[in-house]
Amino acid sequence: MQIAEIVCIWYGVCRTQAVRVVLVRDERPRTADKDERGYGLPLITTDLTTACEDLVARYASRWSIEPVFFHACRVLGIGEARTRLRNAVQHTAPFGMIAYSLTVLWYTRSGHDPEQIAERRTRSRWYTTKTEPSFEDMAVKLRGVIIAARFQHPGPYQPQPEETRAVLLAWAAAET
Repeated sequence: MQIAEIVCIWYGVCRTQAVRVVLVRDERPRTADKDERGYGLPLITTDLTTACEDLVARYASRWSIEPVFFHACRVLGIGEARTRLRNAVQHTAPFGMIAYSLTVLWYTRSGHDPEQIAERRTRSRWYTTKTEPSFEDMAVKLRGVIIAARFQHPGPYQPQPEETRAVLLAWAAAET
């Protein structure tokens, strides 16, 4: 790894506060044809005292969380909420993260189908080396299941609306 740093002022973003730009480059070429594309990772921080190596390690340890935020914003639309009330703003992101977690849990317990993944790999050339499903895969599967459930006829194990009303009326009568 090669690391370079510079302390400067980024007027457009931080006005007069000094920032530190840490540039990280892997010494190995980034592509098979030995293409050198400069620095692979620019880090910008207001922390002027921590060692460069520690900043890179901190970033690397945080990377496992960043895709979650990315997918929550991109796939679930958390960043697109048009809320103005303070209470709504404070609840939008946590609700989106709960929806993200529930989607992953549902997919892990019920939605994952190895045969479907194998079939998709054969249809999609770019999917051949992928070893794990992405969040988009999980969300697509969940949307398909929800849409299919809306159009399915009730099965023999599901109560009819009349039966549900009768149970609700019996409960209401038992409360009085």
